[in-house]
Amino acid sequence: MAGSQRILVWDGALRVFHWSLVLLVAAMWWTAENGVMDWHRRMGMILVGLLTFRFVWGLVGSQTARFGSWRIGPSALLGYFKALRSGVHKPSFGHNPAGTLSVIAILVALCVQVGTGLFAVDVDGLESGPLARLVSFEAGRQAAEIHEISFNILLALIGLHLAAIVTYLFFFKDNLVRPMVTGRRDSADFSAGDTLSDSKLSWVRLAIALAAGFAAMWAVLNIGG
Repeated sequence: MAGSQRILVWDGALRVFHWSLVLLVAAMWWTAENGVMDWHRRMGMILVGLLTFRFVWGLVGSQTARFGSWRIGPSALLGYFKALRSGVHKPSFGHNPAGTLSVIAILVALCVQVGTGLFAVDVDGLESGPLARLVSFEAGRQAAEIHEISFNILLALIGLHLAAIVTYLFFFKDNLVRPMVTGRRDSADFSAGDTLSDSKLSWVRLAIALAAGFAAMWAVLNIGG
């Protein structure tokens, strides 16, 4: 739309987290498939830090990054899906209810994936997660089996996520990828009051979230010894 301004919707820290996660999951799949387990474990530790960062950023980050901004109540979900069935789609300032469900599911699957990976032990006991020594061999094997199953679930969730992005693009003409790259969307998509009030990153809050991520990695490494 002519004269439309582009406003910030996603902060830089959230976008870096998102694309780092995309690259890391792909790299961890490749290392597991090709038996490059030293790098698989290293990247698993980075994933521990990234997820910890995201959970802290969900509490202290910018408006659209916070869990408190998520709309997942029954009325919000039913109203949103009813509108979609009618062919009506209004861009959301932040995650829409369907997107919120997708994010929650992927984050839960990632936590299960990482958590089981920390304790997993392979069949011959030669390859194991950094915390495997804290559990029995049988428990480590069970963790490894859940680790494998949860990755398949994670792949399915990612597939649904990508399918939703394609659907929004072709059926509703809403490009959800570009804002996650640039952070911005046309102001014409939203109401006059929709602005990212804390658009400038707070370096103190960012430092807290980063410190939490590094602390989680340090704790796992030192506990696993």
